[in-house]
Amino acid sequence: MIRSLFLALAWLPCAVSLAGEVAPPLFRDLVGINGHTVAFKPELYAPVCRVVRDYHPVNWDLPDDTSKLPDWPFARNKVSWEQVYGSWHKAGLRISVCFQFDEMKDKWKDPVKDAFAYGKSFAQNFGPGGKWPFVEWIELGNEPGLYDDAKYRVVFEAMARGIREGNPQMKIATCNVEVGPSDRYWKGVDCFKGFEGLYDVLHTHRYAIAEQWPVWRRTYPEDPKVPFLSSIQKLIDWRDANAVGKPVWVTEFGWDSSTKKPDPKGEWAKWVGSTDEQQAQWLVRSFLLFSGMGVEKAFVYFFNDKDEAKLHAASGLTRNYEPKPSYHAIAWMLKSLSDYRFSKVIQQSLEEGYVYEFISEKAGEPIIWAAWHPTKSAHELKLETKGLTVQKAEVMPLVKGEAESLKVENGPTINLSISEKPILLWMMPKK
Repeated sequence: MIRSLFLALAWLPCAVSLAGEVAPPLFRDLVGINGHTVAFKPELYAPVCRVVRDYHPVNWDLPDDTSKLPDWPFARNKVSWEQVYGSWHKAGLRISVCFQFDEMKDKWKDPVKDAFAYGKSFAQNFGPGGKWPFVEWIELGNEPGLYDDAKYRVVFEAMARGIREGNPQMKIATCNVEVGPSDRYWKGVDCFKGFEGLYDVLHTHRYAIAEQWPVWRRTYPEDPKVPFLSSIQKLIDWRDANAVGKPVWVTEFGWDSSTKKPDPKGEWAKWVGSTDEQQAQWLVRSFLLFSGMGVEKAFVYFFNDKDEAKLHAASGLTRNYEPKPSYHAIAWMLKSLSDYRFSKVIQQSLEEGYVYEFISEKAGEPIIWAAWHPTKSAHELKLETKGLTVQKAEVMPLVKGEAESLKVENGPTINLSISEKPILLWMMPKK
C-alpha cells in the first residue's frame, strides 16, 4: 500500500506539468522509429510509426574537405537525399535527421566556418519551404562523446546558428543528454546552458538494463531498480527548471530479441536477450508510460535486425525485414490510439497493475482505457466504471490480423483479468 502511494505521488509533478500549457501528444505524433538512410523501407514501417529518425552520416556529405559543400541533393558518396527523404515523406512519415559527426572530430578544416555553412545549406535545401522540404528537425550529434564539452559546444553553436540563419522554420534538437556530467555516449545537459535560443528539443537515450557487461540483460520498463523512467523524469524536471516549454524526446529505447544463442566462445558468450513476446509487451507499455510522462516523441531502436545474439543487434521490429511480434503489437497500438492522447492515471501500482485513460481529439469518440500488469501473467482487477460502459475490449496481438476480443460484463464495476500484455477498453457514457 505504501509503495503504491509513493508511486502515485511521484507522478504529481508530471500531472501538474501536463495540466499547464502543453497538452500530451497525440499518439500519431508520439510514435517514432530509428531508421538508417538507404536501408529503411518506408512502406514496410509506415504502419508502426509516424515519425522516422535517420542516422545521417555527415562524413558522407563532407568526406575529405569540410569546407566544400556537396552538390545537393546528393551526398558526396552519391546517395540522393532527395530520393531517401522524399520516399519517406511520400509514405506519410515525418522526418528528424540526426547529424552524426563523431568521427569528424579531427577532420574539420575550420569547425566554426564549416559547421555553420553545412547547417545553413542543409536547412535551406531540405527544411520547410526548401527545394526538397522533407525534414522538420535536425539533431546536432547522436552520441558525440569523442568531443569534449568545449569542442562540442563550438560545433553545436556554429551549426545551430547556420540552421537558424538558413531556415528559421527548422527545429533543432540536442544530442543525447543526461542530467549530470558528460560521458562517452552523452553530454551532460548543463553543456547547453546559454544556448537556450539555439535548440528547440532535448533528447535522451534510455535502455532498461538490469545487468551491464558482459550480460547486458534488460528488464521491464516499470522496474524501479533501473534508471529507465526515473532518468527520463530527471530530464523533464531539469527542463521544467531550466528550459521551460521545450519538448523532451526519447530518441532511443528498445529491447534485443533474437532466435539465436550467443557463441559460447565469443565476446558475447554471456549476453542475455529478451523474448519476442517481452520485446512486444515492453515496447508498447513504454509508449503508454511515456505518454503519461509528457514525452513528446519516442523512437524505437531499431527498425530491422539480422538476428544476431549480441547487444543492440537484435532490436529490430523486423528480423531480416520480416515483422516480429513487436511490429504487430505496435501497429495495433498506433492504429487504435492514433488520434488519442493521455488523459489521466486511473490506477498505477506495481502490485495491482496500471490503468491509463486516453481521450480522442475528435468529439463524440469513445474514451480508451489501457490496462496491464508489469510482472504478472494473470491478475484479477476490479475497476469502477465511473458512469461508462465498455463497448469493446482487445488484447495486444503478437501476430498479424485482428486483435483478440475480450468479453467484459458491464456494471458499476467490471472484473478484468490483466497480464503483461496490455488490454485496450473502448468506453462510452451510459445513455
